[in-house]
Amino acid sequence: MKIAYKTKRGIFYYGLIENAFNSKKLVSYKGKVNLILTSPPFPLNRKKKYGNRQGKEYIEWLSKLAAKFSELITEDGSIVIEIGNSWNKGEPTMSTLALEALLAFKEKGNLYLCQQFVWNNPAKLPTPTQWVNIKRNRLKDSFTNIWWLSKSPYPKADNKKVLLEYSESMKRLIKTKRYNSGIRPSEHSIGKASFLNDNRGAIPSNVLTYANTQSGSDYQKYCLSKNIKPHPARMVPQISEFFIKLLTDENDLVFDPFGGSNTTGYSAEKLNRNWISVEPNLNYIIGSIGRFENLSRVKRSKIIDN
Repeated sequence: MKIAYKTKRGIFYYGLIENAFNSKKLVSYKGKVNLILTSPPFPLNRKKKYGNRQGKEYIEWLSKLAAKFSELITEDGSIVIEIGNSWNKGEPTMSTLALEALLAFKEKGNLYLCQQFVWNNPAKLPTPTQWVNIKRNRLKDSFTNIWWLSKSPYPKADNKKVLLEYSESMKRLIKTKRYNSGIRPSEHSIGKASFLNDNRGAIPSNVLTYANTQSGSDYQKYCLSKNIKPHPARMVPQISEFFIKLLTDENDLVFDPFGGSNTTGYSAEKLNRNWISVEPNLNYIIGSIGRFENLSRVKRSKIIDN
């Protein structure tokens, strides 16, 4: 594992995560990482250029990493992992690989499952094509699951850091103090006090809706100027920023073992957190430098300069 580049707050390592765990560099971070935030290759039927395993091989590969991840995080730290959906080859039925992989990962890492999140991407293309566009017997698959796990049942977290702006109706309610409290049809009793306080924002749900449609970002402009093909499966910065705000404080350490285009590192730097990323594809690493052009000075290593 070799350093590809550094910024004021982070280091991007060039290498495979499996090899990185045998490196003295990564060993030194044991018990010091506050958040592992990552999106590993999905268990898709079609092989992708960024590398992806299939079937039982995928489950075994991902679960073997769980114990190593668990060793890295602090006692109140968290692991947030996106595991995409997959379909059974040749038929319009969903594979259970994603769920099996999650359960195996949780067991091998001796982890608690804190909460399930759904990233809804309304701009996602209609897939799987055979069953959605041609046969017309399924709906388009427009979401992935993001799982929040931890060593402890009570990891560091604060939803006050991710509050949403109140709706106009809620603003009026707080202002007028007029609310129809009492017994609901469900027999749930709602008092006045909890709904009339101004808590500076609404608590978000675990359904995160962000369209992955960026076309003029610093990252894409940089890749275009350097004739670099962008990473084909980038996490949107809003997702990484959401979890970094929710689960860490300033100057905490965030780690992404499948760095890709380094959305995690960029978001951590932007939010004044320290970060480490690992990625085996040098082109993805070089392209990720574009994320920092207007944010932080990048000190490149000889690996990139050569």
